[in-house]
Amino acid sequence: MSHPSRLRLRVAATVVAITAVTMLLMLALPAAASSAASPACDNRTNNTYAKLLDCVTLEGVRAHQAALQAIADANDDPFYPGTRAAGTEGYQKSVDYVAGKLRAAGYTVTLDPFEFEFDFPVVLEQVTPSPASYESGAFTGSDFGEVTAAITPVDIVLGLPRDPVTSGCEAADFAGFPAGNIALIQRGTCTFAVKVQNAEAAGASAVIIFNQGNDPTREGLIIGTLAPFEAAIPVVGASFADGAALAAAATAHVKVVEPETRTDFNVIAELPGKSNPDNVVMAGAHLDSVTEGPGINDNGSGSAAILETALMMAKLKPENTVRFAWWGDEEGGLVGSTDYVDGLSQAERDRIAMYLNYDMVGSPNYIFMVYDADQSTFEAPVAIPDGSVAIEDLYESYYTKIGEPYDDSAFDGRSDYQAFIEAGIPSGGLFTGAEEIKTAEQAQIWGGTVDAQFDPCYHLACDTFANNNDHALDVNSDLIAYAQLTFAFSTQSVNGVAGTDVPGPPANLPPPAGAEGTFEP
Repeated sequence: MSHPSRLRLRVAATVVAITAVTMLLMLALPAAASSAASPACDNRTNNTYAKLLDCVTLEGVRAHQAALQAIADANDDPFYPGTRAAGTEGYQKSVDYVAGKLRAAGYTVTLDPFEFEFDFPVVLEQVTPSPASYESGAFTGSDFGEVTAAITPVDIVLGLPRDPVTSGCEAADFAGFPAGNIALIQRGTCTFAVKVQNAEAAGASAVIIFNQGNDPTREGLIIGTLAPFEAAIPVVGASFADGAALAAAATAHVKVVEPETRTDFNVIAELPGKSNPDNVVMAGAHLDSVTEGPGINDNGSGSAAILETALMMAKLKPENTVRFAWWGDEEGGLVGSTDYVDGLSQAERDRIAMYLNYDMVGSPNYIFMVYDADQSTFEAPVAIPDGSVAIEDLYESYYTKIGEPYDDSAFDGRSDYQAFIEAGIPSGGLFTGAEEIKTAEQAQIWGGTVDAQFDPCYHLACDTFANNNDHALDVNSDLIAYAQLTFAFSTQSVNGVAGTDVPGPPANLPPPAGAEGTFEP
C-alpha cells in the first residue's frame, strides 16, 4: 500500500460484546475455518453463505501467499531481487500465477496492459577513505547522471541542538567551494530548491541532502522535492547518520539513472451475470510489492484473499456479473488501476455497480478497519459516490454479527479505489493497518503489541510469509467472500438494481454496532 490512511487517537468507546446474536449467525455462516477446504469445494457450486465460507479457508489463502513468496525468492532481478515489484520478473510471475489459476477454474481472463516509469535504484556510496554504501533516493526535480568526486560539507551542524540549521541557504555558504565537488548539505530553514540552486551556482557536480537530526522525526532518510525547480545536476537524499558519516569521507559516488518506460499488466477475471450482465460487481487488490521486499502482507494478503474467493466462486451462476482485478504498480502511484479506469468508456464505467478494495487485510499487529464512507469519524477529502455507505454498512454489520470490534479508516482514496470514486463508482474496502502505531487502548480491544506498528514490516524486506496474523486474515477472507456473494446476487442497497436473495438460510445481519472510536477526526 503506497498511500495508507492517516489515523489519529481519541478517547475510546466500549468494546463490542460478543452476544447471543453471534449464535444466530452460526446458523447461516460457518465458523472461521481452521482446516483446509474439502475436495468437494473445487467441484460444487458454492452458492450459499455456508458453502462458500466453508470453502474459503485460511489455508487456501495462505497457500497463495506461499506461492507469491516463492516467486519473490526466485526473482534475481539485477536491480530489485527478492521482490515482486512492477517491472521485475517477480511481478510477471505473480501475474502468470494468478491468471493461470483463474483460467484453470474457468474464468474469462484478460491481461490488461499499462505503461509506467520503471525507476532504477539510486547509488550513494562512499569511495574513500573506505568503501561504504548508503540508502538513498533521488529528489523530485533531480537531473540524471553519475558523479565520483570529493565531498565538501556546506555549513553543516553535527553537534546538538542542530536547530537552526541554515546549510546552503545563502550563496555565502559556498564561499571557496571547489567547483566540481559534491556538495553535502543539511536539511533546515530554507527550501531544498534554494539549497540546490546555490550549490549549482557554486559549481557543484552533485548534491547530497541529509536529514536535520534535530528530533526523531528528522533522523531518517529524506527524499524531497525541488518543484517547481529542475536541477541540472543529480540531487539525492540521506539520513542524518549517513550524512554525518559522509561528512568525514573524502570521496563519494552518486548515480541517478533516467527512468525507463516499461509495460506490465493488470489481471482481470470475470463471470457473466445471468440476469443482470450489465451490473458488474468488482473487487480488486494490488498484486505488486515495493522494491524493498516480497510484499506478502502488502499486498499479498488482499491478492490471495480475492484469488481464493474467486476460485471458490468459479462455478457460480450469479445474477450480476462478477469481476475481479489484480492491479500492477500500485506502489508507483496507483498506476495500473488508474490506467484501467481511464481506459473505460462512460458506458463501461456505468456498468460497474461498485468497486471493493482489499489492501493489507492480514497485518500482524492488526486492528479491523472499514473505509469510512458515512464520515462518522473522518471528514472525507474526496467526493463519496452514492451507495458507498451501504457497502460500509455490510462490512460493519458482518463484524458486528460475528462479535469482532472494528474501527473506521479514512475514506480518502489513498489506494486503488481512487480512480473508481473519481469516476463516481460506489466503493468500499477493508484495511488492517500499515505504519501507524498501536495504542494501549487499541491493544486492549484487538490484542497485539502496544507502541508497535500495525505492520512492523511495512515496505520492508521482512514483509514475508511470516509477516501475518492468522486471525485477521481468516476473518477478513470470510468477509471478502461474504460481501462478494451478497452483491453477486443483489446490489439493490448500493445502486437500486433489483436482484435475488443468496440461496440458503439468510444471514440476517444486524445494524452496525458502531466504530470503536480509537481515532479522532
